[in-house]
Amino acid sequence: MRERFGSLVPVELAPGVPATLVIGYRTALAILNDLDRFPTDPRKWETSVAADCPVLPAMQWRPSASRSTGHAHTRLRAVVSAALAEVDPHAVNAIVKRIAAPLINTFCTTGTAELVTQYSTPIAFAVINDLLGCPPAISAKAAAGVAAIYDGSDAQEGNRAFEQSLLELIRFKRATPGADITTGLLRHGGTLDEDELLQQLVLFYGIGMEPVQALVTAALFRLITNDRIGMLSTRDALDDVLFEDPPMANISFSYPRQPIMIDGVWLPAHQPVVVSIAGCNSDPEIAGGDRTGNRAHLAWGTGPHACPARSLGYTIAQCAVDELLDALPELELALPADELQWRPGPMQRALAALPVTFQPSPPLPVP
Repeated sequence: MRERFGSLVPVELAPGVPATLVIGYRTALAILNDLDRFPTDPRKWETSVAADCPVLPAMQWRPSASRSTGHAHTRLRAVVSAALAEVDPHAVNAIVKRIAAPLINTFCTTGTAELVTQYSTPIAFAVINDLLGCPPAISAKAAAGVAAIYDGSDAQEGNRAFEQSLLELIRFKRATPGADITTGLLRHGGTLDEDELLQQLVLFYGIGMEPVQALVTAALFRLITNDRIGMLSTRDALDDVLFEDPPMANISFSYPRQPIMIDGVWLPAHQPVVVSIAGCNSDPEIAGGDRTGNRAHLAWGTGPHACPARSLGYTIAQCAVDELLDALPELELALPADELQWRPGPMQRALAALPVTFQPSPPLPVP
């Protein structure tokens, strides 16, 4: 793509759904920091695609900070930031450790495990539920909806089921508030209507679960298979993954207000411009060499729409990886690395399974 098109590539997100893929790092920085010319509100674009477009559920307009500009963006992001500011990082570590030990105990004595289904997915799922104050009956329905959206298997139905489950959570927390992010959103979001509250939860749940489990899985894969990673801290290993295999590979969308030329290419008005996090991170202008300690990747975004939960995501992933490797430090792949399968979908980069073997270990004490 780079040889043929340079930093801006014409693509289709689905049959008959054109877009421009940004794979140049400097070009991406310019776009992500220019909300005036590259707003994230997709409503005019939506009128040009069919109602059953497979990428529509992941891209459609929502009254959320990530899909808004101007005053709406400022107002909604302030509520999200206020709720996040109340999260104690030490408490998050304690939550991860409390959840990790029983999970590890389900397989540590056997000598084999499949880490996606037995560890990284359930720990991300349980941690985000704990942080949001979401009871199991509601969280199970939300998880199924998120998986369908990311995989593209039945995205329309997945989106409906996901939103319905989060409406249940909002109503539950109105009746039974607690020390959790959902209660914080309700407390700080007094000016938000129910749909706006719902969409802020969509961000926390959708982005907080699937990408975090993919990050944990990918970091474990690299730690198991790459000798260089073994000499790095867990934080550096996570950043290595976020550079080379970002879980949200193609997820940053904007829609020019009018035709605009950038890097010698005309971008049509209201047609999606997709910043490829994976493509930009591998741009030869910044790639190559030892990147230990380098946090310049775009996996958390940048500019006005940079992820406000970046610190929280790092904390969850780092603690989850450390807890498993402290318990089972001699993990090995159960099959050749090139036989591992990756999940489908144009927007994510996630292993479908990570089977491992190890020396059986006695159960851990449960906090």
